[in-house]
Amino acid sequence: MGIVIPITVFLVIFTAPFPPSEAGETIELKNGPEDLAWVVQLSDLHFSVHHPDRAHDFREIVGPTLSFIKPSLVLLTGDLTDGKSKDLVVMKQDEEEWIEYRKVMRDVVRRSGLNESSFYDVRGNHDNFGVPSIGGSHDYFSKYSFSGRLKRKGNVNSVTIQTSKRKLLFVGFDSTMPSGLRGPTNLFGHPTDELLTDINSELSQWDYQSTQPVVKVSFGHFPLSFSEATKSGKTLTDTYLMHSLSAYLCGHLHTKFGKNLKRYHSSHHQRSSKQLLQLNGYRFSSEVAANCSNDATKFNEFWEWEMGDWRKSRSMRILAIDGGHISFVDIDFKLGAKKTIILPTFPLDSRFTSKSFQCGTTDASYRDIRALVFSTSPIISVVARIYDTSSGNLIVVMETSMTKLEGSRGDLYGAPWNFKAFEDPLPERYLLQIETTDITGRSTVSDIRPFSVNGLPAKLLWSWKEFFVMGCQLDSLYLPIFWCFYLLVLSILVIPKVLLSFSRRHYLYKNLKSNKGFINGATRILVEIHNVPVAWFCMIGYLFYLVLFPWFSGQFFNEGGELGYMTYRGVALKLNNFGKMEFLGFPDAMVIVLPHLYFIVLPAIITIIMLAAERGLYHDYLISLSSKKKDDTYGQNKETSLPNNRPKKISELILLKRWLRKFFQVVSLAISWKHLKNCSTLMRAYEMNPFIHFPIYSIAVPLLLAYTIWKTRKA
Repeated sequence: MGIVIPITVFLVIFTAPFPPSEAGETIELKNGPEDLAWVVQLSDLHFSVHHPDRAHDFREIVGPTLSFIKPSLVLLTGDLTDGKSKDLVVMKQDEEEWIEYRKVMRDVVRRSGLNESSFYDVRGNHDNFGVPSIGGSHDYFSKYSFSGRLKRKGNVNSVTIQTSKRKLLFVGFDSTMPSGLRGPTNLFGHPTDELLTDINSELSQWDYQSTQPVVKVSFGHFPLSFSEATKSGKTLTDTYLMHSLSAYLCGHLHTKFGKNLKRYHSSHHQRSSKQLLQLNGYRFSSEVAANCSNDATKFNEFWEWEMGDWRKSRSMRILAIDGGHISFVDIDFKLGAKKTIILPTFPLDSRFTSKSFQCGTTDASYRDIRALVFSTSPIISVVARIYDTSSGNLIVVMETSMTKLEGSRGDLYGAPWNFKAFEDPLPERYLLQIETTDITGRSTVSDIRPFSVNGLPAKLLWSWKEFFVMGCQLDSLYLPIFWCFYLLVLSILVIPKVLLSFSRRHYLYKNLKSNKGFINGATRILVEIHNVPVAWFCMIGYLFYLVLFPWFSGQFFNEGGELGYMTYRGVALKLNNFGKMEFLGFPDAMVIVLPHLYFIVLPAIITIIMLAAERGLYHDYLISLSSKKKDDTYGQNKETSLPNNRPKKISELILLKRWLRKFFQVVSLAISWKHLKNCSTLMRAYEMNPFIHFPIYSIAVPLLLAYTIWKTRKA
């Protein structure tokens, strides 16, 4: 027995699951509707001292709207204040904006009738501009936000809504930089391994403590395409796929990139895209769960829903969880407050269904068409219409009145239907719309949305802008794009140099001139730059400088902090304990690095090459003129009368007047103007002097262009 006890203890310790985190706050829902809850999401408020209308509209619209929606939670997913100067150049914290945020939120809480603890806000990159450390004097989020004032500690917080049949777990987190750089080099989320461990712990808190099903929703500021991997290579996507997550709610991108900023994630997408690209946002029809016999309660999938912004679009989202299934509606308040808001909760929008919908839904769930109706006035009529689009037109195939179901927390309406009559292999064939009429006679209709009782996914197509910001994993693509530039440019500059080194210059020129063709013509253009050797060596040197040395130094925090040094890898601040330089702002530096390389350096190199090539052509033209014998007057007239000679005369005129040179001089001026304008912006953003903090970066390109123009002025 003395041996058995230690072995037993050993087995218990090493085979038991890791203990879950302490459960966060729990909200118990009482009264009906049964097994139904709804929350509100707002994002990217951008309260600004320069745009007081944003806070004013928020106060006048959101408070009264929340008073008749009565959500269980209000989620504010980042960029609460703007932190920008009027000209959008200087980006750092402004305490006046935070004071306004706190005043507005107090008024919203009062007018909504909700408890202050129902509001959860998380930090966005604008709330972190120039903040050297969390809890420091410039960390106004900790002082004025709901999370700060309610003493919600740590970067991860959770709240559970308890319905009669299930738990609804909401996990919010802050993945901004630990030391917030000023913009524009503060654009990405930076989760750490410790943060992912905390999120994993919060998401699993009910896995071993509850016999009821758990619906898991996470919320933060950054889309997953704008969230970098941790030092160990782990990502938020990997963490979410480990759990039966239903949805991740975020902001950051605004509606200027599009309104279809939604993305379906699954283990299939992760394997096929290798975490670099996802070509579309919808669920593949090949991923439909044909049978649910194998581990039907766990699916490696979730939806990511970016919601737009309050800043310009005045957007609000209402998200409902009805019987464990999520639906949402995004509302646009640009034209003012809404008197009635409709959110259909069943059947689900087929664009946003998951595999779990097919395996978790029973005939009892299909029994009714259901919709939440929020209104400032009593509703006297609710009608559900189903349209058939198979003929190419909207044809009403069902119209039925809906009746209010019992419950005091909200107005849920339902209508029985024969769902089997709408089974179809096309997920976009049938469309649902709800129409309400209130006591004043005002009619309101919901957006028309497709549904599929088979659980088939409808396509959600991205525009090119939506694909760029949602489908591209930008942190992983940054360095490949960076080194592709160097591969391209060094090939243009070095390969002709190699050709010249291994062949006789005179013979190579003669061969290129005599053999016409695109390749020979392009090679000759590239070879000409070596007749301006100083320009060639300066270009090579500048390219190596951009890789090996800091681009500039500046003030990257709010006030009085130490200078940072900007490189293509981010901002270098100091050496760590191992004697290695620490970098902040990777991959955020790409917003400065890639535009400079592709829109300044590359055009400048091409322009320099073309100026050198034009001089070579002009030189050859002058030689041809000097060696050409003069014809008599009759022969000349005969030649000019030939119709095929006109293109030749035009090309000779272009060479004689050197119009190509004049064109590329104008291009050089445009490149220099754009570059100096960018430098002026950086000077103000980071409080720099161009002659002290970034002399090579600021003047190298204009000087190189000017030197080439001067050097190629004569043949």
